[in-house]
Amino acid sequence: MNWINNVVRPRIRSFLKPKDTGSENLWVKDPESGEMVFYRDLEANMWVVPNSGYHMKIKASDRLATFLDEGKYDTVPLPSVPHDPLKFRDSKRYADRLKEQRLKTGTEDAVTVGTGELFGQPVTVGVQDFDFMGGSLGMAAGSAIVTGLETAANRRTPFILFVSSGGARMQEGVLSLMQMPRTTVGVLRLREAGLPFIVVFTNPTTGGVTASYAMLGDVHLA
Repeated sequence: MNWINNVVRPRIRSFLKPKDTGSENLWVKDPESGEMVFYRDLEANMWVVPNSGYHMKIKASDRLATFLDEGKYDTVPLPSVPHDPLKFRDSKRYADRLKEQRLKTGTEDAVTVGTGELFGQPVTVGVQDFDFMGGSLGMAAGSAIVTGLETAANRRTPFILFVSSGGARMQEGVLSLMQMPRTTVGVLRLREAGLPFIVVFTNPTTGGVTASYAMLGDVHLA
């Protein structure tokens, strides 16, 4: 055992390394003005910067907690899908990209579905998270939206979907494109049941998503 290399040098490096104070979690920079905003103040103001009025991006869990009564909701279990059906690889493997995104966001994929109450009325809510691979529509996201629509139909509630997406997920090829008709059929079934489908557009929303489920509901801008 080399005592100097294995013990002494790591100990010295640990003394010299700046300690993490967690300050990056206390303050958030306003992209518009450059102002540093206290995290708690931003959270209390529903993720809108108090001085500039800039709307920050919101995580799926925060969106659900902010939107629903008393911040209470139950997450809807989503079906599992093949993680890398085409064994896609560019500069790195698609399977590795998915692992990185799940670690970064704390979610399995780009869409989260929850149930709760809005002004005392039961609702089913889906949230598309742009932080997860640009909110791209793949098999998992498509299945999540279909599950949300089916849950709303079974519970006889409206389905409210917060949309944020750059379009189809190229790593899944035609399997990604097939999610457009799948989700469209799900929306039509909800309509046949006489239940509302409300889409809330958030920034950014582009690509094939706007050609399928995003334009089939009663559209609202956020």
